[in-house]
Amino acid sequence: MTREEKSQVIQDLTSTLADTDTIYLADISGLDALSTSNLRRACFKANVKLAVVKNTLLSKAMEASDKEFGELKGILKGNTSIMIAEAGNAPAKVIKEFRKKSDRPLLKGAYVEEAVYIGDEQLNALVNIKSREELIGDIVGLLQSPAKNVISALQSGGGKLAGILKTLSEK
Repeated sequence: MTREEKSQVIQDLTSTLADTDTIYLADISGLDALSTSNLRRACFKANVKLAVVKNTLLSKAMEASDKEFGELKGILKGNTSIMIAEAGNAPAKVIKEFRKKSDRPLLKGAYVEEAVYIGDEQLNALVNIKSREELIGDIVGLLQSPAKNVISALQSGGGKLAGILKTLSEK
């Protein structure tokens, strides 16, 4: 790879890192061609971009980025794949689902919404992170709940009041 090609890859990685808030670093070494293909297919279905990267180029892209990746630079050893998604928990769900059949991929670390997670033991915490859309849905549901209660109380109370008045008028 020439210097110009390396420079271009670093620029591409830097712009990718700047454009996303969800970055997972995983180790997929040890997967055969069929398993790797199945992992890529699962990532595609979950709207997760998967790419194998060179550690030195990714490290330089992280340094050139405006974001603070903290300890993620320190785990760039061995085989590294980068997983990029819009939803914060999508790559974690793909990894957890894929590991039902295999012991790989291993989670090296993740950067989700300015928070850094290091190590494979963080996978369950990352799966439980709610996406932006899920949080908005929860908030809307909470806001609608009191209004629904008031409306149903008024409707049921109005029915009772009308029934009482009708009974009194008949007597």
